[in-house]
Amino acid sequence: MAAFSAPSVVVVAGPIRPADVPELCDRVRAAHRGAGADGGDIVCDVSGVTATDVDTLDALARMQLAARRAGGRIRLRDPSPQLALLLRLTGLGEALGIQPLGDAEEREPPLGEVQEAVETGDPTL
Repeated sequence: MAAFSAPSVVVVAGPIRPADVPELCDRVRAAHRGAGADGGDIVCDVSGVTATDVDTLDALARMQLAARRAGGRIRLRDPSPQLALLLRLTGLGEALGIQPLGDAEEREPPLGEVQEAVETGDPTL
């Protein structure tokens, strides 16, 4: 029987400022070291992040870079809809483990994809 370990979790809350980045990256590296030799994913709980701005994007990108340099990666947990959208629009959503928009249960495609076929009844433009 294989043993499975829970991923390490780093909780990020409040507005993120540039001065917070070194400490956040240190927390990611410490979580990676605590995960053991296999490294793996570090869950970054961003449900408490209150600002959706360039400082937040910069911090999350730098945290991912710190995790990659340590041999792991971060995956975001519970981003606000605004943060998730901004990450997708800037191309960071996939790199940070954000799932595509769209309801998979309803077989809806992720938002932003090009419609490749015209459906019957669509008005002409």
